[in-house]
Amino acid sequence: MLLHEFDPNPVAVINPSDVYQPIPDCPKTAVSCFERHTFRRMVERLGAVEIGQVSCAAMEMPIYRAAYRGRELALFPACVGAPFCVGGLEDLFFFGVEKVVLFGSCGVLDKDIANCGIIVPTSALRDEGTSFHYAPPGDVIEVNPKYREEFGRILARHGCSCVEGRVWTTDAFYRETAEKAARRRDQGCICVDMECAAVAALARFRGKDVFQFFHGADSLDGGAWDRRGLGSEHDLTEKDKIAQLALELAAEI
Repeated sequence: MLLHEFDPNPVAVINPSDVYQPIPDCPKTAVSCFERHTFRRMVERLGAVEIGQVSCAAMEMPIYRAAYRGRELALFPACVGAPFCVGGLEDLFFFGVEKVVLFGSCGVLDKDIANCGIIVPTSALRDEGTSFHYAPPGDVIEVNPKYREEFGRILARHGCSCVEGRVWTTDAFYRETAEKAARRRDQGCICVDMECAAVAALARFRGKDVFQFFHGADSLDGGAWDRRGLGSEHDLTEKDKIAQLALELAAEI
């Protein structure tokens, strides 16, 4: 099988150093968010300053510098989909970032997980392709080996709780069938996303620290889709509070 051809060589034919120049004094810790409205509000609230860009054929993604609680942080809009997301993080690592707090919405496989409820993945089912280029073949990869305790203390300070468990990472969101969702629940998955397994594999491969967490959005529980709070424009005040949790963790690690 092609996806069993893992190559551990860290140097590829094309590398970020072939595309970009270093960003002087780039912050070592970054906060990255998948939801555009929440990200823009975070940038505006912190008075962040653009220090660079990551680009592709379709668009350019700005990188910002901001101060929070006396710490310099990079802010970066997370790219949706495992290949695009991992490529953007590879670029950040080249610029000098060592630690990333990454957050955004996910679909829930258990309708009892509230809309905007916090989910901390502990492992990911690898139903995508990108992770297999960063880690040997296997069905499951560990997620968030570091910082779960630190994040738990932050949640407690803010009067928040979370659910921990396995995430189903898949590329094909229009192929999340009722049968597959039921099977993934039987395999211990509580939610579904598109990037988590690949990001975990990247972090381990490059020796970087990435903490990922979600907030619940749409529900796939019961075989019928419930949109609930899915969409970057919904629940903005609640999502601002979630962004605050990410900033708090980034300031501590």
